[in-house]
Amino acid sequence: MDERNVIGGITTAALSGCIEFLEPLRWFFLLGLILILADLRFGISAAKIRKEQVRTSRAIRRTINKIIDYLCWIFTAGALGATFGVSFGITTLPALVMLVVYGIEINSCFANYFEAKGKKIKVNIFKFFAKKSDIIEVEEEETK
Repeated sequence: MDERNVIGGITTAALSGCIEFLEPLRWFFLLGLILILADLRFGISAAKIRKEQVRTSRAIRRTINKIIDYLCWIFTAGALGATFGVSFGITTLPALVMLVVYGIEINSCFANYFEAKGKKIKVNIFKFFAKKSDIIEVEEEETK
């Protein structure tokens, strides 16, 4: 019985730092998963409109690759926040890093969505932060 208590105590002590690091990042994990699934769905719809063959293995591989990339970005944002955010008093540093990363994904989701609807519309959410009012650009159809 004493061995279980010792192992449990050591495990708790070792993992408590990990939990303190990951706890503020939990919303980034959830948002990332939602964005990845939305991009997958809209990407498949856009590929079908383009009459491309949708290969399940490639879609799964690219989705898993994107999940791993976002995990790396989330851990990097958390590490930057713990290192520089605490030191310089910038508590929103991880959110700013993830805003850039997720902004790219949101642009991709919108591009795939509008392409699936057959519309030539580009959305750039970064223009919103550059104080430009038009974040949506409608591309003109080329006449043949």
